[in-house]
Amino acid sequence: MESGPAIFAGTAFVLFGSALLLWTAVRLRLRAPVAHGVSPVAFAALSLLFGTAALGGGIWCLGYA
Repeated sequence: MESGPAIFAGTAFVLFGSALLLWTAVRLRLRAPVAHGVSPVAFAALSLLFGTAALGGGIWCLGYA
């Protein structure tokens, strides 16, 4: 009964983390700005950090499901 919410949350985190990492890679490859006035280095570091954290959290949730 408790595995249903864990599977849902894990799947959502894995999808979000994967999409964020993919989007970051594409934006960095194209050298396209994300927002005006934001440092590209800060953007890359933060989005890679949050993408990896979301992906890791999703895998952790699915491991306990």
